Amino acid sequence: MALSISSLAREHEIFIKEQVEQIERALHPSVTEDEELVRRALFAVRNKSVIIGRYIPSNGILYTQVQDVRPTEVILHLQSQIIVCNCPHDGWCRHKVSVILSLYQYLESVQDWAAKWRAKKGVNLHLLAAERTPENWLAMVDEVMSHLLPTGRQIEHYLISTIYENAYIKLRKHQPFEREWQPIYHLFMEIAILSKLWKHIFQTNVGMKQEYFEYFIDRRFEGIQIYVNELTGKSRLFATDVFFDALQVMVRELLVDRNTYFSRRFNIYLLFWDSIFTERRRAEEERDVLEDLQEVSDDVPLSDILNIFHILLKNYEKLKRNLEEINPEHLDVYFGLAKFSISKRDDVASEYILKSILPLLSDYINHYLMPSKRQLSVKRIHSLYDNINLTEQEEILLYSAFGVHGVQPYSSFLLKKQRYEEWVALHLLYPSSISYLETCGLKEILEHEPAVTLPLYHYYALEEVNQKSRMNYKQAVRIWKMMKSAAKKSGKVNYWTDYIQTVREQFKRLRALQEELEKGNLLA
Repeated sequence: MALSISSLAREHEIFIKEQVEQIERALHPSVTEDEELVRRALFAVRNKSVIIGRYIPSNGILYTQVQDVRPTEVILHLQSQIIVCNCPHDGWCRHKVSVILSLYQYLESVQDWAAKWRAKKGVNLHLLAAERTPENWLAMVDEVMSHLLPTGRQIEHYLISTIYENAYIKLRKHQPFEREWQPIYHLFMEIAILSKLWKHIFQTNVGMKQEYFEYFIDRRFEGIQIYVNELTGKSRLFATDVFFDALQVMVRELLVDRNTYFSRRFNIYLLFWDSIFTERRRAEEERDVLEDLQEVSDDVPLSDILNIFHILLKNYEKLKRNLEEINPEHLDVYFGLAKFSISKRDDVASEYILKSILPLLSDYINHYLMPSKRQLSVKRIHSLYDNINLTEQEEILLYSAFGVHGVQPYSSFLLKKQRYEEWVALHLLYPSSISYLETCGLKEILEHEPAVTLPLYHYYALEEVNQKSRMNYKQAVRIWKMMKSAAKKSGKVNYWTDYIQTVREQFKRLRALQEELEKGNLLA
C-alpha cells in the first residue's frame, strides 16, 4: 500500500509542530547564517527536493532524502523523537529543516510560517557588530534573547542551558577579529546573557529546581572566571574603557536588581572587584552609587556589600562599625569578604572580619548549613582562618564551633600543641576508623607518646568483635597487633600480657575469635 504522507503528518502532528517550534527558537532571522539556512530549506520544499521514502510503522522510523548539491539522507525516529542527518552540520541543518517543513505543509501553511518567522527580525546583528559600542553589544543581546525568551513565556528548567548556549553561539559569530578584543567581548556577552536569563526566569515565576539552577550558575561562573583571568594583569586598549564601564553597571545590576541565589550573585560581583576593577577612582564611584541606591532586591544586604569598598579604600573604621552587627544568615557574604581581603593581602581587614564572625560560627554551621554541606564548608572556613593568628582561646572557640565536622583540623591543632591525651579523647568522643585516625596524625602520637593510644586501640578492637563475624574478628586481631606494638614501645609489656589474657577469658565462648587470636600469635 502506498505511503500517505498526509495521513502520516496528521498522525504525528504534535511531534512535527514541536519541531517547528524548536526551529523558531533555535534559528534567529537577525542572524545572517540562520536566515540563509531557512531560505535554502524553503527553496528545497518549494522545488520538491525533499523525497519521502519508506516508513516502518513498527518502530516509527521514516526515511527521507533531500536532493541538495549531493543527495543527503535524513532519518526521523518518530517514536523517540530524534532526527538524524548524515551531513556534517551540528544541530539544525537545512536538510532537517526542509524535511520538517515538508511534513508541516500538510498541517499548516509553510508560507505563513516563513512570513511570521521573518517578521520577528528586528535589527541585523552584523550591522550592530560593525560599530563597536556597549550600546550595540547590548542591543545584540536584546535581539537574540527577545527571540529565545518571548515576554511572559515560562521555560522548563532543563531548557536553561540550551537557551544560554544557543544565544551565546549566535553572538559568538559576531566576535571581533582582533585577539585583544575577544576576551572582553566574551565576558560582556556572558554577563549580559546571564542577567537577561536570570531576570526572565524569576519574573515568570518558573518552578525552578534548586539543584539544577545552582549547577547552571556554577558552570557559568567557571566560564566567567576563564575570561576574567584572561583580562587580569594585561594592558588594556583605551577604546575598551567604555566597555569596562558598562560591565561595571551590568555586574552591579546582577547583584542588586536580580532575585534569589544572592551568594552566587555576590561571588560574581566580588570576582570583578578582585580582578577586573582595580582602580581607586572606580571603587570610590561604585561606593557612592551603592550608598545612594534607594531600591534594591529584598535579599541584598547593602551595608554588607559596602564592606568591599571599605576594604579596597582602607577605611577600617567604617569596616569595624559594620562588623559590630552581623546577621548569621549573611555569614556567606563575610566569608566572601574575608577571602577577598586575603586575596588583596590586606591582613588587617581579614583579621577584623574573621575574628568578628568567630562567635557566630557554631550557630551558622548547625542552623544555616544543610547537613550534607557542613563537612566541606568547615574545611573551607578553616582554610580562611589559617591566614590569621588566633589566640589559644580563639582557636578553641573555632574548633568547638566546627564540632564533629572539624575533627581533622582540631586534631592538627592538638598535635601542634603536643596535647596528645586530648587528641585521643577527641577521637573517642567522635569515633571513626583506624584509617581515619592515621590521616589525623596517629603515627605522630605513636612516635611521641604511644601509651596514650592504648584506649583507642581497645575501643576499635571491641567495636569489631561486637560485629560477631570472622571477617571482623580478623580486623580486631590486626588492631590488637597495633596495640601490642604500641604497648611494647611504651614499655608496658606486662600490661599487654594481662590485657590480652583478660580479652581471651572474656570472649572464651567465641571460638572463631579464639582461633584468630591463636593465628595472630597475640597470646605468645
